Amino acid sequence: MKNGVTVAICESHHQAEKVVKELNESGFNMKKLSIVGKDYHEEDKVIGFYNIDDRMKNWGSAGAFWGGIWGLIFGAGFFLIPGIGPIMLAGPIVSSLIGGLEGAAVVGGLSALGAALFSIGIPKDSVIRYEKALKADKFLVMAHGTIEDLERAKKIMTDSSASEVHLHSEETVKP
Repeated sequence: MKNGVTVAICESHHQAEKVVKELNESGFNMKKLSIVGKDYHEEDKVIGFYNIDDRMKNWGSAGAFWGGIWGLIFGAGFFLIPGIGPIMLAGPIVSSLIGGLEGAAVVGGLSALGAALFSIGIPKDSVIRYEKALKADKFLVMAHGTIEDLERAKKIMTDSSASEVHLHSEETVKP
């Protein structure tokens, strides 16, 4: 069975939250879902992140959003990616990014995040599109799994009004 990823670009954390909630309500396995975004800007309040009882907590403008996401999706991280800035990640993509950092994986001039996206089966031209979306304060919601999982996720993401939705399977990525 072939595996891959379906990626939705969401304009705001509200739109990303809607996509995640609709996937969850449809019975999609939340262990197969990742989200990446930054959506916090300079403000007067303290911005911080911490772990308690295996749950990431945060303060700041997007605290309620990320707190809700981290309650649904397993694994979380906060990284400063040169060229993109500070980003939050949740789900299997965190392991891909850490693996790339620990292995010093560099893929044709891509950032560490770009290399992580490429390593999960996203073609380089799409990686560049997704990095541009993140730089513009958009969010990526990614569903990992079999082609059947990906097609189901694509329909749910499209129906929930994500800005763009793309399915990347092993067949779409050429060596």
